[in-house]
Amino acid sequence: MTTVLLLLAVQGALGAFDTLYYHEWRARLPALGPSARDELRLHAARDFSYAILFGTLPSVAWQGLWAVVLAALLLEEIVITLADFVVEDRVRRPLGGVYPGERVTHAVMGLIYGAALANLVPVLAEWWAAPTAISARHEPVPGVLRWLLGLMAVGVAL
Repeated sequence: MTTVLLLLAVQGALGAFDTLYYHEWRARLPALGPSARDELRLHAARDFSYAILFGTLPSVAWQGLWAVVLAALLLEEIVITLADFVVEDRVRRPLGGVYPGERVTHAVMGLIYGAALANLVPVLAEWWAAPTAISARHEPVPGVLRWLLGLMAVGVAL
């Protein structure tokens, strides 16, 4: 599980870079007003998903039917990302399109998310086989990683 958490921490760092550099500074999405509304709503939905992931996975086991809820949340993030790819092309057209570096950042983030999922699926299968409960995880997680993901959870929730 530490590998999953490390990958999510890298994902969070890249997501913060993408948001601050490309969305806020370069594209100035909030200043675009109604034309950027759909893209910003997708970003808000994704942020909600990541707040849950960052905030719970270091210390909580989603067991039994809760594993299905977690799997749905993970799939929702994929659907949101795919929709965002389509919407951001439309929103960014007046800006000359999505910045090439931003596309590369999104591709790298997709690879990292896939690697995190590949490492999380066996854990989900184990949790699925357990009685339904949200329970404390007893596996050791490096303190700095737990702290960093907690900080990221708060950051994306704001």
